[in-house]
Amino acid sequence: MTTHATFRRTALRRVLPAVAAAGIGIAGITGCSGGDAKAATGSKGTEQTTVQTRDTKADLKTQAGTAAALKKTAAGSTFPTWGTRWVVHASPDAGSPSVGMINKDAPGQDKITADYQVNTGKKVCEGNACSTYMAHITGPVTGFLSVIAVDIPQDSLPGVPVQGGPPPAPAPGGTRGEALQRAATWLTANNGAQVPYSQAKTWKDGYRQDCSGYVSMALNLGAPGTNTVGLTSSRITRPISVGELKPGDLLIDAAGDNNTRHVVMFEKWDNPAHTSYTAYEQRGGHGTDHRSLTYGLNGGEFKPYRPVKFTD
Repeated sequence: MTTHATFRRTALRRVLPAVAAAGIGIAGITGCSGGDAKAATGSKGTEQTTVQTRDTKADLKTQAGTAAALKKTAAGSTFPTWGTRWVVHASPDAGSPSVGMINKDAPGQDKITADYQVNTGKKVCEGNACSTYMAHITGPVTGFLSVIAVDIPQDSLPGVPVQGGPPPAPAPGGTRGEALQRAATWLTANNGAQVPYSQAKTWKDGYRQDCSGYVSMALNLGAPGTNTVGLTSSRITRPISVGELKPGDLLIDAAGDNNTRHVVMFEKWDNPAHTSYTAYEQRGGHGTDHRSLTYGLNGGEFKPYRPVKFTD
């Protein structure tokens, strides 16, 4: 089965009529706090009817080569491009007005500098290669460009922060039920398996793959998510008693460092005696989990909190 990375190394790319017509086309508990909360595309001119080829050097690129090609600057990260006449848009929307163009006269003549990217939730494809990401570029034109135009194997820009973007279904996560539904999506989001745990990586929706990033996703906070201490902010939660816990409330251990702090989302009591409860959790060594817990029921560092977006 051909992968995106394999396809994007192919020397020839053909114009897709439907894409071009849309103006999108080518030319145990392990600490999990996380650190401090650390598009569409170019349109091909109608006079062009020949296929575009990628630069020979780009054809030889590997993942390691991509990392080597990425250059950090004060303005962002610099990447090579391929093809001709990619439209740069005014906003991260394929239908927004054009503010310029890259590779206007020759394939791959421009390198772009990106300071952040947005997961638009709308897939843009060129052949078998697809991406939902649009990069905010600061040069050679300022605006938004589909990551499809960038000459890398990945469908998003490595090392570039993700901002905004659509929430995972179901949206918007403003009620207890919606928050729990969003939490459940990560149990199967990894091709039917749970999202793996990481304090450094972000998932496809832009949220960090640690416990606080996971809870931020479930509560529909901004990506990549706040850290565990940040979740105790009065802007996000308020303290409650254990007896007040309701579905969607949190139990947070904000003490210590990123190897000891943790947060889980309460779903329900397991029994009338309230000796354990079922919760959603993103934990080290496993990833997303839905299991019975006793954190916070017998004293200790875990304290119950209620998200302020829940008005009851």
